[in-house]
Amino acid sequence: MAKVYISIGSNIDKEQQIIASVKALQTEFDNVELSSVYECEPVGFKGDNFYNLVAGVTTDKTPAEVGDFLKSLEKAHGRIDFSKKFSARKMDLDILLYDDLVLTTPVQIPRDEITENAYVLQPLAELAGQLVHPTIQLSYNELWLNYNKTKQFINKIPFNWPEA
Repeated sequence: MAKVYISIGSNIDKEQQIIASVKALQTEFDNVELSSVYECEPVGFKGDNFYNLVAGVTTDKTPAEVGDFLKSLEKAHGRIDFSKKFSARKMDLDILLYDDLVLTTPVQIPRDEITENAYVLQPLAELAGQLVHPTIQLSYNELWLNYNKTKQFINKIPFNWPEA
């Protein structure tokens, strides 16, 4: 079984989409663990703030199968255009890490966004801070410690999860 970390984001119907994303991950994968939820400004466009978090899961699916599942989930929740990198999203799901694999196809692992965006790095450091980035060879805690925190607005928020 592989340990996979997935970023979750939404800035349209945020609360409902975050809950739907997590429920779907809990149905599809084992041992789902979640970071806190963070409110973040959009990057690369003007729009409503996002809610972001990271989920850690275990699976026997390949990276391609995990990626296909995430894309199908995004489509089921109204995502049409996958070519726009920066835009409003009901549901945005990306594989950040798959064990310590380094891949460029079918998906990029680890994602560049880990070191570029606070909304990915901070929740990942919270959830898996002791892990070491497979190419940079620094822990996610170290990367977060060294990150320029004035670069992007990010704020941990209370989130009302529905009763199980």
